[in-house]
Amino acid sequence: MNFMKFAIEEAKKSDNDIPVGAVVVRNGEIIASAHNEREKLNDISAHAEILALKKASQKLNNWRLEDCELYVTLEPCPMCGWAILQSRIKSVYFGSYDVNYGSFSSKIDLRKLTGNKLNIYGGIEEKECDKLLSDFFEQIRK
Repeated sequence: MNFMKFAIEEAKKSDNDIPVGAVVVRNGEIIASAHNEREKLNDISAHAEILALKKASQKLNNWRLEDCELYVTLEPCPMCGWAILQSRIKSVYFGSYDVNYGSFSSKIDLRKLTGNKLNIYGGIEEKECDKLLSDFFEQIRK
């Protein structure tokens, strides 16, 4: 199953926010999904990853998500990256690289600060994820 496709569909729900979608997967099943809602909620922390992690924690009644994986359409920023490390997610799969704020390869690698063994896989469905972002910013500029 291509979980990144589900994250892409989730990103499309972002309305007037930057289109980023995230899904948390456990044992081959999506247990939580979210998209950016900073504008809607007027909340700087309402990134797709943070919201998906919160939903997964609530569903499992546990903040430790060590048997879960996260699929997200954009490389997580440092705020989200740190939350991911704290949640003990075992693997992150992301689509677009974020050269400005990427926290797992593009700009910095937070794992180096902690010695965390989090598995990172970038460039998954990258062209489609890049297109979502470029289309969004093209609309903003008009």
